[in-house]
Amino acid sequence: MVFNTGAALLDAIVLAVVSREAEGTYGYKITQDVRKAIDVSESTLYPVLRRLQKDECLEVYDRQFDGRNRRYYKVTEKGMAQLNLYQTEWKKYTKKINELFEGGVTA
Repeated sequence: MVFNTGAALLDAIVLAVVSREAEGTYGYKITQDVRKAIDVSESTLYPVLRRLQKDECLEVYDRQFDGRNRRYYKVTEKGMAQLNLYQTEWKKYTKKINELFEGGVTA
């Protein structure tokens, strides 16, 4: 993709992906789901997950899987509120950009 993906957009995408699973989801699956939309490495996503956890948008817990612990991430109430804000702002933003691409904005 030729467009840069800033921190806020990455946060929004990760929150959207994690929010689809009521019980949360694990890091590798998050990476795979995010990659369906944008090209991103695991080394880029794990700092995003830690930041969202630090900001209390995600909670983290471990669960046994095939004899080892797997770290799961789940969206908190604060995270859902942040995701709703991102979704509202994204709709406004894309509407303005689409208007520009389709012939300009009239003020």
